[in-house]
Amino acid sequence: MLSRLLSHDLPRSRVLAAILIVIVLGLALAPFVFPGVKALNVAAKVLIFVVLVAAFDLLLGYTGIVSFAHTMFFGIGAYGIAIACSHLGATWGALALGTLAALAVSLLLSLAIGLFSLRVRAIFFAMITLAVAAAFQTLASQLSAFTGGEDGLTFKLPEWLSPSFEPFENEFFGVLIDGRIISYYLLFIVCVVLVLALLRIVNSPFGRVLQAIRENEFRAEAIGYRVVVYRTLSSVLSALFATLAGCMLALWLRYNGPDTSLSFEIMMDVLLIVVIGGMGTIYGAVIGSVLFLVAQSYLQDLLRLGSEAAGAVPMLSALLSPDRWLLWLGLLFVLSVYYFPTGVVGRLRTWRERLVR
Repeated sequence: MLSRLLSHDLPRSRVLAAILIVIVLGLALAPFVFPGVKALNVAAKVLIFVVLVAAFDLLLGYTGIVSFAHTMFFGIGAYGIAIACSHLGATWGALALGTLAALAVSLLLSLAIGLFSLRVRAIFFAMITLAVAAAFQTLASQLSAFTGGEDGLTFKLPEWLSPSFEPFENEFFGVLIDGRIISYYLLFIVCVVLVLALLRIVNSPFGRVLQAIRENEFRAEAIGYRVVVYRTLSSVLSALFATLAGCMLALWLRYNGPDTSLSFEIMMDVLLIVVIGGMGTIYGAVIGSVLFLVAQSYLQDLLRLGSEAAGAVPMLSALLSPDRWLLWLGLLFVLSVYYFPTGVVGRLRTWRERLVR
């Protein structure tokens, strides 16, 4: 049953399986196990980035296409929810309409980019997607009547998702259930469903063709596959999943602006997470998102503790200053690439294969 649910794509490593179980249980029980606003925000951000990174990995890891336009589709999803709820009110119908409209826009844009740009090679396609993403970010900043411009849009959600909504008077396992908790579990369910859907796609005959194109597109075309069609379909599917991740972001923040969902920094974070977790594996998106976002959120706190503990040694205390957290984050990334060149998932599976031999 579990094998069918995972589309027969098992972790193939006991250590990897154990890590994934801990992560899933941790995310499922986050509101009860990790109390506090910050911990819940980090857990919700992990759920959002798991979908976004897995969608990008469908394009990069499974098809071999380098694109910098994923933040554009991510932003389209977030703006779809924001604009619909701002103009139509805090209703479930507005959420549904905003999501469908965002998916439609992403479908048309990704199809246009795929048909007109995927015929070019490697770096040229990457540059085209980067230019389109930059143009879209500028457009979102200037169309203030619809997008709120640089200030963005703040909106309300249906009552059940509002922080003030409290369906129960008593606490449940020490936590008072409110709209914020309900929103979190909505994100959790959507994340699980989308990740399972991506596992089904990459392990289907369609996914196998994408991997064949990644390895040698000339050979794939020689045996009869229309490479441009498959690459375009991969681009469209990846864009749609990224759009849904953007919808998740808007649902959680109840706000969206150009820097929130369209920033190029988000694209760089996605690239780092893919490398850390491992390209060409959906599980890598899960592990990479947890490692990167937890380090990004709590590294400053750890450095602050280290700096205070090393107060007797001024040089060491200065080196561990929280202001230098980006330096340490970069160092951790370099070490992870050095010791895990194929990502955490790839390395764990390699260790498993060596033990079996």
